[in-house]
Amino acid sequence: QVQLVESGGGLVQAGGSLRLACAASGRTFSEYTMGWFRQAPGEEREFVSAISGNSRVTLYADSVKGRFTISRDNAKNTVYLQMNSLKPEDTAVYYCATGNTVVPTKKGYAYWGQGTQVTVSS
Repeated sequence: QVQLVESGGGLVQAGGSLRLACAASGRTFSEYTMGWFRQAPGEEREFVSAISGNSRVTLYADSVKGRFTISRDNAKNTVYLQMNSLKPEDTAVYYCATGNTVVPTKKGYAYWGQGTQVTVSS
């Protein structure tokens, strides 16, 4: 059974940084795409970023491009999301997910973590 566990969320001031991590188990990590999504209160869950199994392909939402960086360490079965220049509108629960290809849609990802809260104060 696939398990994804996010960590690294917290409260940060605008302009600050956080690094999220997602530890995966239950499948051959390096074979699968990993994605990050986020959901603010009252909003739909939205795509943030994704990375292919071999890290050759990455994709970012326009809203985070240039500020967030996705990476992975296949030896540690972990994917990261480095978030810089954070804004209050980045406040959300951040979820990692695993899928087969790098796509910006929820239906492309079969397994999801429980999420980690990120709060950016102004």
